[in-house]
Amino acid sequence: MSLFGKVEAEVEIKASANRFHETNSKRIAEIPKLSPNFIQSVDLVEGEWGQEGSVMNWYILYDGKAVLSKEVFETLDDKNHLVVYKVIGGILKEMYKSFKFILQAIPKGEGSLVRWTLEYEKLNADDPDASSMLQFCVGQSKDVDAHLGLE
Repeated sequence: MSLFGKVEAEVEIKASANRFHETNSKRIAEIPKLSPNFIQSVDLVEGEWGQEGSVMNWYILYDGKAVLSKEVFETLDDKNHLVVYKVIGGILKEMYKSFKFILQAIPKGEGSLVRWTLEYEKLNADDPDASSMLQFCVGQSKDVDAHLGLE
């Protein structure tokens, strides 16, 4: 059984790809207000908001518990509405040797299609895949989209 895994999901949203991408790249500090059911707070640890290489502590509500995910903002691609966050500490590092969140917003009609790709390496072959985290990401995207429509 492989220790490497990848799970993907897509969700249609009403917000434009540009607006959703901007929120998840340049307006990260606002995400807890837009998605309080999933994200309690985000603290900038080093670097600058919206800049590659910046490090953030995400305090999330995952599986009914408040937990930390420490992540580095690895890739920012405004042209393709793509961001990549690499986990460097917290709850996911307890379960996975490596973990990346890849988020892309693709224009579709008046709204967009949000594609989440989670790439990971398990610590042990019998550890779970990342499907519950993928569902977390999808739910969080819907939450953000609902609030973006109210702005």
